[in-house]
Amino acid sequence: MSSTTAYLDYNATAPLRPEARAAMLEALTEPGNASSVHGPGRRARRLVEQAREQVAALAGCDPRWVIFTSGGTEANNLALKGLGSGPRLVSAGEHDSVLQAAPEAVRLALRRDGQIDLAALEAALSGCPEGTVVSVMLANNETGAIQPMAAVVERARAAGALVHCDAVQGGGKLALDMAALGVDCMTLSSHKFGGPPGTGALLCRDGLPLAPLIAGGGQEGRRRAGTENLPGIAGFGAAAEAAQRDLPEMASLAGLRDRLEAGARAIAPDVKVFGSESERLANTTCLAVAGMAAETQIMALDLAGVAVSAGAACSSGKVQPSHVLTAMGASAAEAASAIRVSLGWQSRAEDVDRFLAAWGDLYRRSQAA
Repeated sequence: MSSTTAYLDYNATAPLRPEARAAMLEALTEPGNASSVHGPGRRARRLVEQAREQVAALAGCDPRWVIFTSGGTEANNLALKGLGSGPRLVSAGEHDSVLQAAPEAVRLALRRDGQIDLAALEAALSGCPEGTVVSVMLANNETGAIQPMAAVVERARAAGALVHCDAVQGGGKLALDMAALGVDCMTLSSHKFGGPPGTGALLCRDGLPLAPLIAGGGQEGRRRAGTENLPGIAGFGAAAEAAQRDLPEMASLAGLRDRLEAGARAIAPDVKVFGSESERLANTTCLAVAGMAAETQIMALDLAGVAVSAGAACSSGKVQPSHVLTAMGASAAEAASAIRVSLGWQSRAEDVDRFLAAWGDLYRRSQAA
């Protein structure tokens, strides 16, 4: 990224870590196909299996549970379409790759603090047949709200349901232990913690029937066909190892986040910080001032050399009102005004100060208009 930009959009994608870049360059010099039995093929296979172990270590699971995919979206689709045969129950705050993978799913209400309504989950599970799948994200991509996964799993298990957890935003930001969480499947995405885009994984526990989305060869234990993306997978593994090493530093980002929020409140007493009542990711702030359109804020901040996101953005780049904030009870004006500031492994205090200076100027102009 440009050295003149204060990059505060890590929840969209994190800058590539040097360890990931080095691993990818090494893999690009390897001509072998990881499914081939000759020497170059075996060397390629070793790189894939090394990455599988690195990703498994980040997630706290057996390496055999790791299924490499083209990213978090494919992994979520694989879980929602390939797991179980019963109804799908998803939280109303899930990423679109979950909501669109199961458009017929029952959507479970969120509380005003951004956490799932456990009473709504219990009611929805009542009478559900075997093979029901509950999908709840570990941490929300817009607000950072961390979901009570232990309570979700407890209720799902009591009803005989399977649990999928989209941990895309939790990977590299929270200490993960898939076995301790008790979930059946978990999604990770490489580019959220400094790996390359276009690579992700679904972690699926042993003995769980999973119908593949992509038919073809026998790669990934016949659960995901297609020649492995060797450079992407190698970079994913190296980033996972580096992210696990840097977890203590990620926790310290809460200080920068709190500094940003305190500064925003000092500038704009009417600012609303979504999800601040619940446990959140240390790096994420979602704030809104009704009447300050999110798209206007993003463009003005970009001109000032500060990169942030709206509460939600579609693939075309047009800002859309956030379904997450709406589910939390936000007004239409608040949802249309929300921006997300997300910090990461290269973030510094001067980035926060630069945001506050630019955003403060924008707020004062909006009040004077």
